[in-house]
Amino acid sequence: MKPNLIIADAIKTSWKAVKSQIWVLVGLLIGYTILSFILSIFGTPGSGSIAGSIIVNFVSLIIGLIFSLGYYKNMFQALDGLEPQFSAYGQQSRKILTYFIASVIYFIIVAIGLAFLIVPGIWLGIRLMYYMAFIIEEDAGIIESLKKSWEITKGQGWKLFLLGLTTIAIALLGFIVLFVGIFIAIPVINMIYCYSFRVLNALQVEAVEEHDLMEAKLA
Repeated sequence: MKPNLIIADAIKTSWKAVKSQIWVLVGLLIGYTILSFILSIFGTPGSGSIAGSIIVNFVSLIIGLIFSLGYYKNMFQALDGLEPQFSAYGQQSRKILTYFIASVIYFIIVAIGLAFLIVPGIWLGIRLMYYMAFIIEEDAGIIESLKKSWEITKGQGWKLFLLGLTTIAIALLGFIVLFVGIFIAIPVINMIYCYSFRVLNALQVEAVEEHDLMEAKLA
């Protein structure tokens, strides 16, 4: 069956994948939140000086980058029906610089777009948002990851915008449910990102294969 991005399927599949590994995924998120809180407490005295502030912010940044890369890798593992592996954090850590620079470029582009009546920024943010997934899943480079995200989101802008509104609704619901619900909402939102990436990437691969096949027949 030809893959297609359907919002209802994205929610259903993502929830199923999260539920299968919910204690691990939620536990990792809570653990990271506690670690960040502890770091901020112990870092406060040192942040009084410029050097201390730089060190605290640098350590927080590195930990945040490693966690993001490893956690999303865990998401992909859960989506594949596998148990999330802690080794993912070490394996993905070598991509920190690529991820950081790509993120900076992404946010600069989106910020420029937002400066032009907001809508262009939202559109650019949607078109380029899968750069991280390509870095994690295909070990793509900085520009390559952004370029590939642009390719797989072609013609999918409106649907992805609606999917984005859906994830916002899920986040709000998580806050409403005694706030702690956000620790379940976040993994579900992240899983929707991973699932939609897989679907759109599969569509792109299929389109390229069909194009190559047509060219081979015409040759």
